[in-house]
This record gives sequence, C-alpha cells and structure tokens, in this order.
Amino acid sequence: MKEHSKIILIGMPGSGKSTLGKILAKQLNFDFYDLDEEIVKSEGMEIPKIFLTKGEGYFRRLETRVLSAILDKEDSFLLSTGGGAPCYNDNLERINQKGISVYLEVGVNELLQRLTKNEADKRPMFQGLDTPEISQKLQDLLTEREEFYQKAKIKLSGDDITTEFLVSELMTYFRN
Repeated sequence: MKEHSKIILIGMPGSGKSTLGKILAKQLNFDFYDLDEEIVKSEGMEIPKIFLTKGEGYFRRLETRVLSAILDKEDSFLLSTGGGAPCYNDNLERINQKGISVYLEVGVNELLQRLTKNEADKRPMFQGLDTPEISQKLQDLLTEREEFYQKAKIKLSGDDITTEFLVSELMTYFRN
C-alpha cells in the first residue's frame, strides 16, 4: 500500500461497508472510521433523531462537514460511509480527490435479506416499512444512487465480497 492511503467504502445500506471496513482496517493496520458513528459523536445525537428533529437537509450538510474533516486527516485510514454520503454536496468528488473509493455492489435481494426488520428499524429511511416496502425502497435508492456509485475508482460486485477479494483488488489498483 502507498504511504498515507485513504480507502473509502461506498455502497447501499447493508452492503457490508462497516463490517468489511473494520476487518480490513485491522488487517492493514489502518485507523477505521464509520462516517455515521463520527456524525453521532459530532452531533451528540443518533442519526434517526437528527433526521426527525433537524431534517435531512441539516443531516446532509453535517455529513459533508464530518466527511471533509476525516478526508483531511494525514494518516492512512479506512472509512465506511453511509449509503447516501457520496450522492450529496459533491462528496464523491471530494472522496475521489483525497482517496481510493471502493463501491461494494451487492444485489437488492441480498441487501433485503441483510436488512432484517430489526436492522431496518435502525435506519431512518426504512423505519416502519414492511418487507415489500423495504424491497421497493432499496430498488428506488439504487436507481437514484447508481450513477454516483459507478464513479468509484474500484468496483467490487457480488453478494459475498470478502476482505481477501478487497485486498486483492486494492493491490491491483496500486500496481497500476
């Protein structure tokens, strides 16, 4: 890996950004940041409450500020973003200028299985929805966000992306 590498995972909710990110950061001996966790720390409030009390517009501006602060760090790190983060306020351009974006492309059926009812209720956009509604929401989000995700420097597709596969693709990227 290059000195001071910044790896940023993007993709749909449930694609494995946080799970894979934590494992890979540990393997690479990189700091790990979860953008949503950093937003919660910054605001002192859980994300669903931010959406409810201050609105999505406020949340997206806050998300951009926190993202920019992380991207400006000098050390190597791995960052897991929220699913919508690359799609607002020129965030993807910022991400691609400062680091290596990796799109974890997972099929909608697999995402739906991962977003069980309990998991879905933790995410503001899925709260109160039943399974068919979650499925439709996932499809709609993917349609809206795909154009942004496709601008990632590395794209990994599959329902069982492993850290080994991710490391292999990163090594290929750095060799080129």
